[in-house]
Amino acid sequence: MDRIDAMKVFVAALAEGSLAGAGRKLGKSPAAVSRAIAFLEAHVGAELLHRTTRSIRLSDAGERYAVACRRILTDLEEADIAAAGERSAPRGRLTVTAAVAVGEALLRPILDAFMNAHPTVSVRLHLLDRPANLIDEGIDVALRIAHLADSTLVALPVGEVRRVTTASPRYLAKHPRIAVPADLAEHQVVAMTHFGIDSWSFPPAAGVDGAGTMPRTVQFAPRFVVNSLRAAVASAAEGRGVLRSFSYHVADEVADGRLRIILAQDEPPPLPVHLVVPHGRLAVPKVRAFVDFALPKLRAGFADWCKACEPKAEAPRAKRRSG
Repeated sequence: MDRIDAMKVFVAALAEGSLAGAGRKLGKSPAAVSRAIAFLEAHVGAELLHRTTRSIRLSDAGERYAVACRRILTDLEEADIAAAGERSAPRGRLTVTAAVAVGEALLRPILDAFMNAHPTVSVRLHLLDRPANLIDEGIDVALRIAHLADSTLVALPVGEVRRVTTASPRYLAKHPRIAVPADLAEHQVVAMTHFGIDSWSFPPAAGVDGAGTMPRTVQFAPRFVVNSLRAAVASAAEGRGVLRSFSYHVADEVADGRLRIILAQDEPPPLPVHLVVPHGRLAVPKVRAFVDFALPKLRAGFADWCKACEPKAEAPRAKRRSG
């Protein structure tokens, strides 16, 4: 049996979540898929998959082998593309990941339009509120909102997002003024698990002796804790308390007046947004085509969200006429 073909079966089984799924994707019988996995296990001398009637799970050896297989298959694909040169058109499956909220609101419509423009490309979109390992998980492109440390990835700047504190005008009208972060300790809070459920941190206070280098952490007992972004935003917009989120999470609500940004002078520095691609993947036509297609649309989308959360300028007063 050809080892490369067996590796393709192994990687397809992981992507599909089952041996049967790998068979459907590759057009192979269940027996042929099982033989391919058994061949690899005999070759490496270790069990790669723990199999049940309904699912598969990687063994420790399988996890290490899967990383190597994906890297080998990617290198082979890139070698084929380099040999084909300009004759190679975008085709195959593109795997993309992003955080849930931005993936639903912005990235998914862009992917729909991209698939319309490139009928020979299919897309798998993983919406995850965790950073995926692009190499280990076989991902072509990621939309990342964070400071990047991995120098093995190609990062293309998209924009930036703010971490904002908001409350509804109705809530602010009924409760004491929030002038500094410490005031939050006396307020109702709508907390999300990934933004802090019992404390929020703010930058050091400027111009205060002894406090210029220490972040300010505000402890609170939240009124409502939820792991759903939509639920948290809706609750804050209905006047249930103060919310912390990314600016794009609440751009619509701020734009139409349902939420108001507070403590803008105390916000942490904005976080950069990048499209991130494993080194060498930009040479793959489907990846290059998607990046060229999506980048200007993503930049426009984040710019619009940023503009929606900017402080509204007051209307100029009419000048008095003399005499």
